[in-house]
Amino acid sequence: MDLKAETREFLATRRARITPERAGLPAYGGNRRVPGLRREEVAMLSGVSVDYYTRLERGNLGGVSEEVLEALAQALQLDEAERGHLFDLARAANQSGAARSRAKRTPAAVLRPAIQRILDAMEGAPAFVRNGRLDVLGANTLGRALYSPLYDSPERIADKPVNTARFHFLDHQAAQAFWGDRYERMGHDAVAILRAEAGRNPYDKALTALVGELSTRSEDFRRLWASHDVRLHRTGTKVFHHPVVGTLELDYEALELSADQGLRLNVYTALPGTPSDDSLKLLASWAATARGEAAALGTTPRASDITADGEAL
Repeated sequence: MDLKAETREFLATRRARITPERAGLPAYGGNRRVPGLRREEVAMLSGVSVDYYTRLERGNLGGVSEEVLEALAQALQLDEAERGHLFDLARAANQSGAARSRAKRTPAAVLRPAIQRILDAMEGAPAFVRNGRLDVLGANTLGRALYSPLYDSPERIADKPVNTARFHFLDHQAAQAFWGDRYERMGHDAVAILRAEAGRNPYDKALTALVGELSTRSEDFRRLWASHDVRLHRTGTKVFHHPVVGTLELDYEALELSADQGLRLNVYTALPGTPSDDSLKLLASWAATARGEAAALGTTPRASDITADGEAL
């Protein structure tokens, strides 16, 4: 990733969305040539000179103090995810050449056997572990069943982890069916997670390759990537339209694995007594049946080949 370009475009897009009224400033003159604040207005709100702020917006965050970064975050009204992204960009800008070389050579995180055993022990809830590039590194049986459209997708690369962004932007029909009317929201969130990861790990070659591929093959991805939005993915509710059991409304928690930097354990649960709870139990029954039949046949179970009662089509 071009760190200076990332910084420049992030600050420019944040500045463009803040109107003088929103910033509490008088809007002098009727013909403003910028959609949001001027550079001098951001400089004034941040307590720095116009020349200094101009240097920052050109992508030069080297040597910038935390106090200035905090003032800039307040002036641009950054939320928690955006503030963290700004600090990540500054941290990367201040890395030594040796640190950057080490970052480029750092091997990708892999799923430890102990984590897979934890996943397998979680029988009543879909669960999986992903990295910041949205690669699914491991899942339990119910998690794999929930995400069966991703595992069945023709866009999945053989012998590589399932990637939720590749599925969303390159297997449009399946992704739209899976997410329903939340398809656009899920796409925005996926890109925002990747953008945040680019700030944390700007020298990740695999991330650069993924962004390059999606930018080349998906106009929607290019449009969303240019927004420079970032977000945190911690807790919330998702609605799935599963090809076997239908609609599932599930709450999720994303938990950081403290011993495995960059990896998160995502766990889904349904509110007890709801239709989604019943559907999740049906999905568990389907997954167990499909897994047993596939083991007997020496094949891999596919959602498209099994009905809700576990019978092969």
